[in-house]
Amino acid sequence: MENSFDLLEEKVRRAADLVRRLRKENKALEEDLAKARGRIDAAEKSLQARERDKSSSEDHARELESRERELKALRRDREEVKGRIARIVEVLEGLD
Repeated sequence: MENSFDLLEEKVRRAADLVRRLRKENKALEEDLAKARGRIDAAEKSLQARERDKSSSEDHARELESRERELKALRRDREEVKGRIARIVEVLEGLD
């Protein structure tokens, strides 16, 4: 009887040790999970920021192209106005 009680006592000790070890592992896994979630959140925020920057950069590039087209049009208009003024000056000089 003493022997079977010793075996039971040993099994209870092993079970308690196993429970302690599993709790410790579970706690470590929960901490790892929390860290991983933090890294995922940070990565998602970084990705969103990059997407916003890319979108902003694309908007900037479109705006720049638009301004360049406008500048070219204004330069053409300026050259046309200069030519007209030159012709008017010639006509006025011919009046003398």
